[in-house]
Amino acid sequence: YSFASVEDLDQRIGALAPVRSFSDASDPLQDDVLAPSRTMLAQYRTDWSYRPDQAIRMFPKARYFQISLFRIRPGTEANFGQLIRLRRATADAVNLDRPELAYQVFSGAPAGTWVFLAPIASLRSFDDGKNSMPVYAEGLANARAKDGSQIALDTEISREHLLFRVEPRISYVSSDFADVDPEFWRGKAK
Repeated sequence: YSFASVEDLDQRIGALAPVRSFSDASDPLQDDVLAPSRTMLAQYRTDWSYRPDQAIRMFPKARYFQISLFRIRPGTEANFGQLIRLRRATADAVNLDRPELAYQVFSGAPAGTWVFLAPIASLRSFDDGKNSMPVYAEGLANARAKDGSQIALDTEISREHLLFRVEPRISYVSSDFADVDPEFWRGKAK
């Protein structure tokens, strides 16, 4: 909620983490899986998020997170905003059940970096593919796709989509958070 809270959290996590050297090539932890982390500071953007209230409610039940990273050209934030509005309108037209939270990165990544987090309860949702477009919305969606393609070409430098799995054994969540699905977060009662 504030920069002071970021600093406090960083100090608390630092006190819990074991000290290890990544300069020793014989260290078994020195590999791609545990490469040194990078810290990014970002500002939450409600106005660019898609159904953020639903996204927050999904966090305790999320088993995966789809992370989308966008880098945009300097001075094209308004165009990127238009692209995001087109994207949200299309998602609404098909009633896409994939809310996401938007963050504008201001430290730890190149300028113009945006991060979108979408909680995913199950990968089975990808098996269904995209929701089919209702007939009444096809023309509108096609027009949006053409507009969006041109805006993306003019605005985006890069786009990357990552999928992360939630590991409850190494997650530190509050009791209120875990109470939504205690078997997942705390393990089966014996």
